Amino acid sequence: MGPGGQPDMQQILKQAQQMQQQLAAAQEELAQTEVTGSAGGGLVTATMTGSGEITALTIAPAAVDPDDVETLQDLVVAALRDAQRAVGELTASTMGPLAGGLGGGGGLGLPGF
Repeated sequence: MGPGGQPDMQQILKQAQQMQQQLAAAQEELAQTEVTGSAGGGLVTATMTGSGEITALTIAPAAVDPDDVETLQDLVVAALRDAQRAVGELTASTMGPLAGGLGGGGGLGLPGF
């Protein structure tokens, strides 16, 4: 604390800069990490980066039935949703420790706030 019980602005700015650097590093890690979602027992798989970019979609030949395109469409959607779920889990585990530094009560987790 500074004079008169006021927060030390230099310390607050230093902590904010550290958090910003940690956040940028976590975002970079997410962008470089890939997760895979699947459906139909692995007949369809979708690969995404932690930032949500689809990098691959694989469809096994056994999943392709010209008389039943709707099932294949459903499998693709389900695989993409599974990959998005995995991205959400990855984001929570990567960013969770940083979010804790923001304080649960709406504060910034910084002295005086």
